[in-house]
Amino acid sequence: MSYDIRLVKLINGETVLGKWDEETKCLKDLAILQTVPTQQGVQMMLMPFGYPFETEIAGEIKADHILYTYKSFPEELKNKYIEATSNLTISSARDLSALNKMAAGGKSPSGLILK
Repeated sequence: MSYDIRLVKLINGETVLGKWDEETKCLKDLAILQTVPTQQGVQMMLMPFGYPFETEIAGEIKADHILYTYKSFPEELKNKYIEATSNLTISSARDLSALNKMAAGGKSPSGLILK
């Protein structure tokens, strides 16, 4: 099933990710995007919208409370949101190429040399 995942700015200034429901004109399964300053720059953190009182990504917000919808945002952020809401891990092409390098010239679990 394909979801229309959107990154939006709410009227209170918070940045939220969620699944858009065209039928009800609501954003569902909300995760808030928090920025955390670090020595290297800024790190982004996804948390349930109701955190710390709710620990699961849930809830909904009507379109009336959305100030701005981002037209594009990093695919990695979308993947992290899907992982958080589904408990599945999404592999990238980079992960698969690293797996290939690990097997090249190494030994398999049975002790055979891989080439």
